[in-house]
Amino acid sequence: MSIGFLLQQPFAQHALLAAALVAVSCGLIGPFVVTRGMAFAVHGTAELAFTGAAAGLLIANNPVVGALVGAIVVAGLIALLGGRPRERDSAIGVILAFGMGIGVLLLGFYHGFATAATNILFGNIFGVSGDQLIVLLVIALIVVTVMGIWYRPLLFASVDPEAAEARGIPVRGLGLLFLIVLALTVTGAAQVVGTLLVLSLAITPAAAAQRLSASPLAVAGLSIVFAVVAADGGLLASFQSNVKASVFITCISFAIYVAARLAGPLLRDHRRRHHQGCPADRGATQPRAAPEPPGMAAMTGHHDDPSEQKGRDPAGRADVLGPGDLPMVSPCSQGRGQQGFSWRRAVQ
Repeated sequence: MSIGFLLQQPFAQHALLAAALVAVSCGLIGPFVVTRGMAFAVHGTAELAFTGAAAGLLIANNPVVGALVGAIVVAGLIALLGGRPRERDSAIGVILAFGMGIGVLLLGFYHGFATAATNILFGNIFGVSGDQLIVLLVIALIVVTVMGIWYRPLLFASVDPEAAEARGIPVRGLGLLFLIVLALTVTGAAQVVGTLLVLSLAITPAAAAQRLSASPLAVAGLSIVFAVVAADGGLLASFQSNVKASVFITCISFAIYVAARLAGPLLRDHRRRHHQGCPADRGATQPRAAPEPPGMAAMTGHHDDPSEQKGRDPAGRADVLGPGDLPMVSPCSQGRGQQGFSWRRAVQ
């Protein structure tokens, strides 16, 4: 069958839309996951969403709702037991081991079709129903709304939590909020690639984006683009083969990361050569204050030391920059400021 015919089918349209929604959510939270060093938290949340999905499958034959509830519960436990960064990984490991054991136990009581259980682990994007698509849409809207409202405080708390807490930002509250958003995103991504391969959408696109830019907004945009390309590209590739879409999604995502690793140093070298060879920077000089008109000192009868004049305004107050203190900014310096835009400068 041709790919054009398949794209006209409802199941294919649902799959592409679901993959795009999940990719946008993962692309938004991915840079924060990488910056906060929470890759293991993504893995632990995804694995323990399996426990919730097994419970939902056993109780109500609805693994999506079960995975959603399980992921939120796990997020709360991680925030409670791993509040400090140095305790977080050990707390996740303890919860992960216990939760996986419970999940295997619950799955042992399930006597339905085996595919329903394996789909939890490896995903089944082509089996997304209309109700599941609505759930993914709600998750995406929640993620976009939360990240849009709390973007700057969360960025500040991710880059420098101690300074953020000193300025009155609720770091622990934002950490819990981010874990809940992470749980929602992981639950959605598990529908596409399964709980075992969630990292391919939640981590890899963001890691690739950070290799190409230091700007938070640029990294977020690139992360979303890479995630969408991997998700929908993997689906389109699977239309022409019998291989599961999750395999193509992970391969495309990894290929993007390898390309970013190779292109990142080249881009940095190009920018460095451009800045070093900028003629405006080589010729930039500091402007000096205008000299005092001849005879002014004789008219006023007052002879000030130039060092005392500097830094005072006409009223005699200090801490005011004189004309000679203002640096001259060249066009290349302005460009360098934009290209070197860092995570830390974004929150100042």
